[in-house]
Amino acid sequence: MSVKTLSINNQIISARENETILEAAKDAGIHIPTLCHLEGVSNVGACRLCLVEIEGNHKLKPACVTQVVEGMKIQTHTEKLKQYRSMIIEMLFAEGNHICAVCVANGNCELQDLAIEVGMDNSRFSYCFPHRDVDISHPQFGIDHNRCIFCTRCVRVCDEIEGAHVWDIANRGNQSRIISGLNQPWGEVDACTNCGKCVEACPTGAIFPKGTTVAGIKRDRFKLEFLIEARKKGEWMR
Repeated sequence: MSVKTLSINNQIISARENETILEAAKDAGIHIPTLCHLEGVSNVGACRLCLVEIEGNHKLKPACVTQVVEGMKIQTHTEKLKQYRSMIIEMLFAEGNHICAVCVANGNCELQDLAIEVGMDNSRFSYCFPHRDVDISHPQFGIDHNRCIFCTRCVRVCDEIEGAHVWDIANRGNQSRIISGLNQPWGEVDACTNCGKCVEACPTGAIFPKGTTVAGIKRDRFKLEFLIEARKKGEWMR
C-alpha cells in the first residue's frame, strides 16, 4: 500500500493510501471534532462538524469521508471553520429539546462537550421546542426522541456490528425520526437482541438504560472497542 505525504495545519504528515483525512489527522495527534463518527463503523458525514478546508478546493470537505491525496494542504481550525462548527452546535440545540440540567447524560454527553469546546453559551437561533415522545416500552432501555441529533450511530452499530438492524430513520427534514422495527414501539421489535450497543454508541442521552437518573449515564466505550476489534480480526462471524 502506497504512502501519501500531505500537510495538516502546516504540519507535514504521512498517511496510508486509503485513509481518510480524519484518520490521518488522528494518527498525527490532530483533533478534528465529530459527532456522527464512531470508530469501527461506516462513516456517513452527517453532522458536518469535521469539515476542513483544502487548498485549491472552494468547497469545505467532511474529513470523515474524504480520502487523502498526495500533496494535500489541509486546514482544520480556521476562523471560518470555527464559525461553522459553532453554528452547527447552536442549530442542534435549537432544533431539539436539549435541557442539560435534567438529562441522564449531563456531564457525559458529546454534544455538551462540543458546546463547551466551541464556546457556546447561547443559540442565535430560535428554539423549535418540537413535540417528541419517549419510548420506554423496552424492558431494559428507553429512547427519548427529544435528545436525538440524528447522528445514526445507533443505526449503524446495530446493523454493522450486532447485525440486527433494529433502528432506521423515517421521513425527512424537521419530520425526521429514528424508528425501531417498522415504526413499532421498541419493546415490540423481535429483532432486538437486548445487547445495549446502541446505548453505548449514542453520543447524547437519547438512548439510555431504564432507571438512569439525571447525570447517571456512564459510558463504557471499551465494550464497543472490544467488539469492533474482534470483528476486524475475524474472531467470530455474526
